[in-house]
Amino acid sequence: MKIRSKTLVRAAGSLVSLGVHSLMPTLDYRVAYYDPIIDPAYENDGKRRIYIFWHEYIQYFIYLRKHCRLAMLASKHADADVLEQIANLLGFDCVRGSTNRGGVQALREMMRKERSEKRHLTITPDGPRGPRRVLAPGCVYLASKLQIPIVAMGVGYDRPFRFKSWDRFAIPRPGSRARCIPSGDIWVPADLDRDGVEHYRRRIEAILNGLTDEAEAWAESGAPYVGESSVLPGPKRSLLYFSKPKQAEIDGV
Repeated sequence: MKIRSKTLVRAAGSLVSLGVHSLMPTLDYRVAYYDPIIDPAYENDGKRRIYIFWHEYIQYFIYLRKHCRLAMLASKHADADVLEQIANLLGFDCVRGSTNRGGVQALREMMRKERSEKRHLTITPDGPRGPRRVLAPGCVYLASKLQIPIVAMGVGYDRPFRFKSWDRFAIPRPGSRARCIPSGDIWVPADLDRDGVEHYRRRIEAILNGLTDEAEAWAESGAPYVGESSVLPGPKRSLLYFSKPKQAEIDGV
């Protein structure tokens, strides 16, 4: 259902934001970092990054990483008006556009926000309309042009409720397990041509799908995971140590 009235959009955004704040704090959050320095809640290395995760898990990221200087790419479709309102309430900046509508302008605005406003970028690369878990090339193009790394965020809940939508949008059960396995920094070469973008698109799609499958299996099993730690919402103080950055080696694959 499309909501045209700005008043209704604000009301719907406020109600959904309230729902997020009611449900998401009940979850048991655990994360297994490849390298904790990639977390946007910390500012250790001053590096900007592009965070990607599948559309069905968007509420995980907007709840846990609110007010962390993130700019989110959202569709120009009317059904994304509520998402923009929610994102703004949770401290995210929004850029409107997609592959089919306003894509070039949106990518330019994302580049501007990274360069001039020093914001991290976040994209659901299978949104706004799918296909589910198929990565669109926009994040690869941005990473190539800006020469900033991509971080793939694999997320999973324990047996969530799912909508009968194109993305099978996941709603976690109250009090259930939520797990995340982020990649390290994934670098792509500068000035990729079309074939190069497609090569890295396929490889990063495989990485994100692999991490998502692993996080979902971890959430469902409830078993311990090597290197796991708890995770809390919002910005945090800097890490007390500088872990050695680890680059995801996908060059030449």
